[in-house]
Amino acid sequence: MSYLVLARKYRPHNFTEMVGQEHVVQALSNALTTQRLHHAYLFTGTRGVGKTTVSRILAKSLNCQGVDGTGGITASPCGVCTACTDIDSGRFVDYTELDAASNRGVDEVQALLEQAVYKPVQGRFKVFMIDEVHMLTNTAFNAMLKTLEEPPEYLKFVLATTDPQKVPVTVLSRCLQFNLRPMAPETVLSHLTQVLATEGVQAETGALRLLSRAARGSMRDALSLTDQAIAFGNGQLQEATVRQMLGSVDRSYVFRLIDALAQGDGKTVVETAEALRLNGLSAASTLEEMTAVLQRMAVIQAVPGTSADDTDPEAADTARLAAAMPADETQLLYSMCLHGRAELGLAPDEYAALTMVLLRLLAFKPGSAVRVSAEKKTLIEPVARAPLPLPAPVPAPVAAPVAVAKAVVPEAVPPPPPAAVAVAPVPVPPAPAPAVQELPVRVQSEPSERLQARPVPLAAAPVHTADGDYWYATVQQLVAADAVGGLVRELALQSQLVAVDGSHWRLRIERESLSQPMSRERLRVALEAITPNATLEVEVGSVADSPAKRNAAAANEKQRIAEEIIMGDPLVQSLMRDYGAKIVPGTLKPL
Repeated sequence: MSYLVLARKYRPHNFTEMVGQEHVVQALSNALTTQRLHHAYLFTGTRGVGKTTVSRILAKSLNCQGVDGTGGITASPCGVCTACTDIDSGRFVDYTELDAASNRGVDEVQALLEQAVYKPVQGRFKVFMIDEVHMLTNTAFNAMLKTLEEPPEYLKFVLATTDPQKVPVTVLSRCLQFNLRPMAPETVLSHLTQVLATEGVQAETGALRLLSRAARGSMRDALSLTDQAIAFGNGQLQEATVRQMLGSVDRSYVFRLIDALAQGDGKTVVETAEALRLNGLSAASTLEEMTAVLQRMAVIQAVPGTSADDTDPEAADTARLAAAMPADETQLLYSMCLHGRAELGLAPDEYAALTMVLLRLLAFKPGSAVRVSAEKKTLIEPVARAPLPLPAPVPAPVAAPVAVAKAVVPEAVPPPPPAAVAVAPVPVPPAPAPAVQELPVRVQSEPSERLQARPVPLAAAPVHTADGDYWYATVQQLVAADAVGGLVRELALQSQLVAVDGSHWRLRIERESLSQPMSRERLRVALEAITPNATLEVEVGSVADSPAKRNAAAANEKQRIAEEIIMGDPLVQSLMRDYGAKIVPGTLKPL
């Protein structure tokens, strides 16, 4: 006798054997018990969740004759009568399965509907089961609408599809729809344990966990992979052999990577990526396993009382990493791992792409002030420097920064990098390695001075204020010294200084999304280099003078002057006048 694969050998024959679809089983069982039967059913769901199996069990329930031949409609078919055995073997004359993937035309549907005029030969009901019904053509759907809406009392339709979005609404409205859900890995693991115990196959729990995750919610895929693993392991299921067969990444690498990212250890990150390359482990599988662990960590962080499965040997490591990494970093790593998987196919070497994704995770680590050294492929932390005293600022009129900008721009001098921008009120001495310097604390201005704010004109330069000059110089020094980065730097650039009362800083921003608790705390720590024991208050409102607005205004002014220089050039004017030349918008850039 030929070998019967596990997916067919352990196909459920009644509703009690169904796994993971209790909501469908309960609805159909109650309908059969009370005999409140609909004439058309639509089962939807991904592959291998039991759509065809439910259809066959429903057909047996409608036509079961009982052990003694006197049975009726039942939710528990006997499995031994002629109707039950013939449906299981696929030779029951009143049960017809049509594969719409290969019989999708109107002729095939009309041939099926021609049988509807004849009463059942053996059973109580004729059952027409159309699999992958979404593959039918529009003409075929239209041909079956009338019969589907008002079939004979002895005819039942069962439709199955993996893509219900492609089924016309006119068909959906005529059917009772049941969505069969993908099965949880725990459900698949429990069923595999029972199947292998019945088969007498030795299996390690770790191997079954790998198979359960690899099935991705499909019980048929899980049983097929189990068949393959039994053959690969010569009759045994060991975690090492199953991992080798699936090409799965050992989660010890994943925990090592996440631990190194939490501690900012770039050397370990790069070394682990090289180890994955040497062992030939999949880069995509690595990011997939990282997202699974990060998702579990996020759940533990969001609900502190939640813990991983006690039987899972990886539960302790997951809980430890959840406690070691802030919640915002976990969310950031999860998002970057998801997007990083899509980038692997774009790179010439997937392991190089994996390394770049991991280094990006480290570079965008909130509050990170690390720099990547390309020569040694390691991450070097900047040496902490003691804050240096800064000379007291020289008072200057409000219009002074604007005058300086206009004097420099016409000479078409390349703009200095942001770290070396000089502001008139607070001169910054040039240094090869800038550090956070101590600024004199401003005395809080009178309320009358702060409340007399002029309206900001549309599409105009920001209103320059004394508080704005002081905050602009402060932010430039923090950025130059790498004291702020990422979201913290954006919070500082987009905010306006309202007042400084001793060590209390009061800022205003327009977008509340920038004012995250972690960002505010890290900005406050950076400000302690200027005012010890600094406190920070951030409010939401209209911003008239911020470092970002000043930078944007300066860039716009340079762009305008560059365009005027080009348009006023005699050669350019000659080309436009004599040859009809045109300047492509957006191609002029200031030097």
